[in-house]
Amino acid sequence: MAVLLSLSLVFFSLFTSPAAFAATTFLDGLLSNGDFEEGPKPSNLKKTVIMGKYSLPQWEINGLVEYVSGGPQPGGFFFAVPRGVHAIKLGNEASITQIIAVKPSSIYSLTFGATKTCAQDEVLRVSVPALSGDLSLQTLYSSNGGDTYAWAFQATSKVVNVTFHNPGIQEDPTCGPLLDAVAIKEMVPLKLTRGNLVKNGGFEYGPHVFKNFSTGVLLPPKQRDLISPLPGWIIESLKAVKYIDSKHFSVPSGLAAIELVAGRESAIAQIIRTVPNKFYNLTFTIGDAKNGCHGSMMVEAFAAKDTLKVPHDAHEKSSFRTASLKFKAISSRTRITFYSAFYHTKLNDFGHLCGPVLDQVMVFPIA
Repeated sequence: MAVLLSLSLVFFSLFTSPAAFAATTFLDGLLSNGDFEEGPKPSNLKKTVIMGKYSLPQWEINGLVEYVSGGPQPGGFFFAVPRGVHAIKLGNEASITQIIAVKPSSIYSLTFGATKTCAQDEVLRVSVPALSGDLSLQTLYSSNGGDTYAWAFQATSKVVNVTFHNPGIQEDPTCGPLLDAVAIKEMVPLKLTRGNLVKNGGFEYGPHVFKNFSTGVLLPPKQRDLISPLPGWIIESLKAVKYIDSKHFSVPSGLAAIELVAGRESAIAQIIRTVPNKFYNLTFTIGDAKNGCHGSMMVEAFAAKDTLKVPHDAHEKSSFRTASLKFKAISSRTRITFYSAFYHTKLNDFGHLCGPVLDQVMVFPIA
């Protein structure tokens, strides 16, 4: 499937590689054959193993790459492929690559469905030279194989190689990360909203969200993601936070919000400009996503030396509340931070991590 465009679509061919190129004014959609539904010819398959470097349409493969279908597998395995029928499984040291036409210096976010296939820890390395990030798939945030991640990069040339690589050496050769959909989105530069010192405080600008199936998009922590896939915000925690959209979740306002899915290990922050010794008001909305998350929730907010704990009880019907924190700036830069005080799972699915929702973050000076 060709890359979807928001404004216009122009295709051109570059004959230096068998991989397909797509030139766009604004990228936002699946990569070419990004859902892997266009498979290799039967003659290029040995059971599930793809034979030949260019046998997977629009992709270049290296190492043991398998073309698999979702559902029960030989040996008692089950592969969850929630966004379609087919997926790619990367064996030890295997990789797939696609060449994409981009704009130099622009920032892009990749969204991809990925999960592990065995109980042992698995790592998926995403790279666009000269950046790379290792995503640990050890923690499963959803029990149905619907985990989706975002990873961002800044283009340094007109074309880039997007590579997904399994860097590990597993004892069981049948193990390896499963990749079932890949999309890309160009991140438009942010502008401050009048009356609000926080950029992207409503989380309206974020990574691509799959339309046919979504359990939210996991945003990796800063240590593994040098460029944030959520413009304006830093994921400064050990675990990911989740970007959720209004089509698949209940959000307080607009198109999207943030779900703090990993308790104190899931924190989001932004550094804003302030005037020392001046007072400001931080307001924000919290609630639950109406996704079966239950229990007594609490969001903790920090600004300069001040803190605020805001409780929220999740019910069957989604509800939201707005809180405010008055703080005094102590420097020309002030960090505002949010995290969930507790850990939560869905009421009927204890393998699905969830948490309180954060939205409509604003900071304005107090006259």
